[in-house]
Amino acid sequence: MIQVGIIGAAGYTGGELIRVLLQHPNAEIVFAQSSSNAGKPISSVHFDLLGDTEKQFCSTFSLQNIDVIFLCGGHGEGKKFLANNEIPASVKVIDLGNDFRLMADAIMGERKFVYGLPEINKEQISLANSIANPGCFATAIQLSLLPLAANNLLASEVYVTGITGSTGAGQSLSATSHFSWRANNIQAYKTLTHQHLGEIEQTLAQVSNANIQKDNFVHFLPWRGDFTRGIFISATITCAENIDTLNNLYQSFYHSHPFTHLSTSAISLKQVISTNKAIIQLEKIGAKLIVHTVIDNLLKGASGQAVQNMNLMFGIPETTGLMLKSVGF
Repeated sequence: MIQVGIIGAAGYTGGELIRVLLQHPNAEIVFAQSSSNAGKPISSVHFDLLGDTEKQFCSTFSLQNIDVIFLCGGHGEGKKFLANNEIPASVKVIDLGNDFRLMADAIMGERKFVYGLPEINKEQISLANSIANPGCFATAIQLSLLPLAANNLLASEVYVTGITGSTGAGQSLSATSHFSWRANNIQAYKTLTHQHLGEIEQTLAQVSNANIQKDNFVHFLPWRGDFTRGIFISATITCAENIDTLNNLYQSFYHSHPFTHLSTSAISLKQVISTNKAIIQLEKIGAKLIVHTVIDNLLKGASGQAVQNMNLMFGIPETTGLMLKSVGF
């Protein structure tokens, strides 16, 4: 049984991680740390877990006999945690923040973090001791473009629009996360400057033989949506290949990846909510290829992918504990 510790367990990603791991046949949650909620039942914060666990949040913890810790704090918290705590070399680390995603930041002390996108790094993940879990928008955009990059079909710049639910902003309240602001409302934010652009272009360069890692190659316009969870992105690229060739290319690229699927009909968020799936649809209009992709930002975009990485690190089937069903109506 994999012995698990969770740091920063009271937020959205921590809650989803607990929900998945409680049903995981090969994992046991030893502790769920939260400084602000120590001593409270987990179900008093994560109401959906009432009746599923009697565990409480803790503030202090021991890493003795722990196999893996998940870092679910905000961005920047991963480095602080590693700097302030002595982590035995035998303990694997999966960071859900952005501290270690870029190659320039991937080494801290004796730890070298592998970028945890299984669709390109499955072998490296299976051998890794430390994982930098990808960002949610980054996951959706990369899965949209990886087959093109791998086949040197990203000769032109890429234009992406994407919309995310309010959980993508985290649990802390802000002016744009209140229901009264979000309801019946949409807003663009971080236009062309989103923090995930660096990891996206780094990954595309990794899988492509062409030199596509350059400033402003991916032009990304994110939106805040008036729903709670999920990401829908649409990427537009100039591409000469016909739609049948492209569909075959995507099917071939993802055939050994159990959570990424190609649809030949229109896709929607409800197909992936509460699952670890990514669903992709291609449209060809004239010389333009449009790639639509949907994921759940809290699962395939965060906690589900983190568990998928854990499975690979411990040599068990990557789908273990993650065969989750969406609710279509």
